[in-house]
Amino acid sequence: MSVLADKLHHNKLQGRKSLIIYITAGYPDMDTTLAAVLAAEQSGADLVELGIPFSDPIADGPVIQKAVTASLAGGTTPGTTLELVRKIRSHSSIPLAFMTYINIILNYGTEDFTRDCRVAGIDALIVPDLPPEECGLLKPHCDTYGLNLIQFVTPTGDFSRVSLACNNASGFIYCVSNTGVTGVRTVDYSAVGPTVDMVRAICDIPVAIGFGIGTPAAAREAALYADGVIVGSAVVQLLETKDIPAVKQLISSIRQELDREELTT
Repeated sequence: MSVLADKLHHNKLQGRKSLIIYITAGYPDMDTTLAAVLAAEQSGADLVELGIPFSDPIADGPVIQKAVTASLAGGTTPGTTLELVRKIRSHSSIPLAFMTYINIILNYGTEDFTRDCRVAGIDALIVPDLPPEECGLLKPHCDTYGLNLIQFVTPTGDFSRVSLACNNASGFIYCVSNTGVTGVRTVDYSAVGPTVDMVRAICDIPVAIGFGIGTPAAAREAALYADGVIVGSAVVQLLETKDIPAVKQLISSIRQELDREELTT
């Protein structure tokens, strides 16, 4: 079992909700990204997703699109993001995932990319535009180099599609809370309950809910239905002004809410 999978599985067994934080690499600059990752770890995050900026981020809402555009304008590339990971690894052992798009990986070379990710210190890949039917493009290389390839499920997925995702999943399963894009909004998280139940009937891989979570209250509500939550846009918004203390405060407050004794699934 990988470091990432071991961490999230241990949390699940202990009844502790996992907190996953998304940060756009290079926004507003690499030094701030490094500081934000370390702040997330210090504030109780269990895993950090680093977004490699891409020109057509189809799963991302306005906040992350703005961050991605600025990061690309600042010269961020897959290569500079890998260098950032090496710097993070000189300070931290927190599990790290890359959130990216398949064109970036294909352009780099799938085997070269997975190898270089592992050497740098990445534990998992999250590729929202790679459907489970096509994960053969990447999964064999992830298996070779010990990377978890995270799979997605949605409230609109039927049993056969959820089963396909589960059968190809490792690390955790990313449950999208709604049919929109990323961004803080009001979401009825009970709507994903049947999907999470479906996953749990098929496999015992932890399930984390993402999209829409930006406050301690929203994180708590989502965590009622899953093993963990993913927070992205709310953190990225604070990084626009390099407000690391505010990032620490937000993540700490979410961690405290998730750790309340009465929160169970």
